[in-house]
Amino acid sequence: MASELPMLPMKSSSAEMAAAAADPSTALMLRVRDGDAEAFEELVSLWQDRLVTLFRHHMGDHSTAEDLAQEVFLRVYRARESYRPTAKFSTWIHTIANNVASDLRQRSYRRREHGLPMSVSASSSGIGLDQIAVAASGQRPARQADRGELQDVVQRAIAGLGDNQRMAVLLAKFEQCSYEEIAEAMQLSVPAVKSLLFRARDQLRAALEPYAGEGST
Repeated sequence: MASELPMLPMKSSSAEMAAAAADPSTALMLRVRDGDAEAFEELVSLWQDRLVTLFRHHMGDHSTAEDLAQEVFLRVYRARESYRPTAKFSTWIHTIANNVASDLRQRSYRRREHGLPMSVSASSSGIGLDQIAVAASGQRPARQADRGELQDVVQRAIAGLGDNQRMAVLLAKFEQCSYEEIAEAMQLSVPAVKSLLFRARDQLRAALEPYAGEGST
């Protein structure tokens, strides 16, 4: 795939050079746009684990997460010639990731409508989300619960979140995105993102409340 990269470089503007200097991922993507095959490999190496982890948390299935991450890189590659660093690279790639996840959910819903088995459920339990869920809820467990028990509680709470709520929580707590960055990535307004996170926080708080002490916030 990398061998098909165009070899004629595009002259970068001063704004693009400034963006590249501020963000290593942007610098790599501009090199990819200009036909640097090694830069694409570096970009994949830099973002592979982050995307797989994001999708695994969101979908609850590692194999599916790897497939979705590869789809993101394929879309990044296809969009290389039109790439402009008008937003942070992390916001741009998170937008692609959200679109990939949305496409999978739509295919899953269509398969369900036609009575066909789905390869992954859009509401699969969020494996490994314990700490993220606790952070998102604002609760601090007051007692040391059995790990299996706490995982069960967290997974039920995460499964109860809507797809957009789950993605917003992951971008906020796992990727440390701002409201504005989440809004751009998910193609929503900032108030809509705040509403998603507020509702998700309430649901997670209610689920974790039995484990919280007086010092929770």
